[in-house]
Amino acid sequence: MSTDAVAVIGFVSLFVAMLLRVPIGIAMGTVGVLGFGYLADMGPALRILAQSPIRTATDLGFGVVPLFLLMGAFATASGMSRELYAVAHAFLGHFRGGLGTATIAASAGFAAISGSSVASAATFANVAYPEMRRYGYPATFATGVIAAGGTLGIMIPPSVVLAVYGIITEQDIGKLFIAGIIPGIIATSMYVLCVIVLAARNPEAFPLAPKASWSERLASLRGVWAILLLFFFVIGGIYGGAFTPTEAAGMGAGGAFLISLLRGRLTVALTIKCLVDTVRTSAAVFTILIGAMIFGYFLTITQTPQKVTDFITHLGLAPYVVLLMVMAMYLVLGCILDAMAMIILTIPIIFPAMMELGFDPIWFGVIIVMTVELGLITPPIGMNVYVINSVLKDVNLSTIFYGVTPFIITDVIRLAILVSFPILSTFLPSQM
Repeated sequence: MSTDAVAVIGFVSLFVAMLLRVPIGIAMGTVGVLGFGYLADMGPALRILAQSPIRTATDLGFGVVPLFLLMGAFATASGMSRELYAVAHAFLGHFRGGLGTATIAASAGFAAISGSSVASAATFANVAYPEMRRYGYPATFATGVIAAGGTLGIMIPPSVVLAVYGIITEQDIGKLFIAGIIPGIIATSMYVLCVIVLAARNPEAFPLAPKASWSERLASLRGVWAILLLFFFVIGGIYGGAFTPTEAAGMGAGGAFLISLLRGRLTVALTIKCLVDTVRTSAAVFTILIGAMIFGYFLTITQTPQKVTDFITHLGLAPYVVLLMVMAMYLVLGCILDAMAMIILTIPIIFPAMMELGFDPIWFGVIIVMTVELGLITPPIGMNVYVINSVLKDVNLSTIFYGVTPFIITDVIRLAILVSFPILSTFLPSQM
């Protein structure tokens, strides 16, 4: 059997395994070992199976993943999300649609210290939803704005998905983080604009909250200093060259721990919970990474990336037409895979072709991660939607998907802007 036929069978088997709910890391590892063993020899294939977990787990570069996850866990435990929402509520809540705007602003702030979209969506489902419903906001809007705001965690640095993209493509993770700042600000601003437009179109559905006094506003700011300090310490350290991304992740996790400890909010039981939650999430991510590494050997021996690159570059299509096709592929994959799985599975195949077409690797990373971000709220899977549904069990999935539709349209417009103006993603990294 030819290598092309084996490669096709391998990919078909992989997707069948995923449809049968086999964890993607296990599916990739199994297909990789069996495919490599068939084309070469089972002995080397089993050695790859034995060595890949150790090589991945002991790679210093991969340490950025669990450390940023731990930073987010401690930040959540310290109550920073509630303090962010309290500040946003105090300054914005009295405007029409202000509680929705406050949710977006607080989600953006929380994204800057957690790096996780799922954590952000789950957190604000508990924090912001009851408040919006208390003032009479529609359930569709309340859940939609929380789901959309949660997606900011995948773009605003530090982003775990951007870090994994950098590891796979051997790009500077620090530059990727910095590249996400301006797109993250644009994303936040456009979501806020979307809320303002929705409120202006239907003002009766968005009652005004009481206006906070200036003393209340200033009092709410007292808890924000720690969040700002942590963000500028981590990202400023990377931008200034004081830390590598892995070192910055360690410093950030340590800083979040100390802040939580000094505030008296971190008990022994809560510390253990943060550590256990981080280990569980890291284990899931590393399982996918290890499976991807094994599957990568299979791709190498079948020369799939090279063949895909040759095929795409000889299509005779304009580079941006190819890019739009790739983005459309990610939107379809977003219906069946989560963000991390999409990046790890496809980037080793797609990335060489995109580089051959002349795209900037940092800019391409931002565009793809933003496209993947859109998959977090699009039906029928929409990871953030399901997370909110699991937290708010009395809200139907259809209600959340209906509420998030205006923000999906906003995301499409934002992607068009970032594709049209690459400098928005490349300017800050070019200054490093």
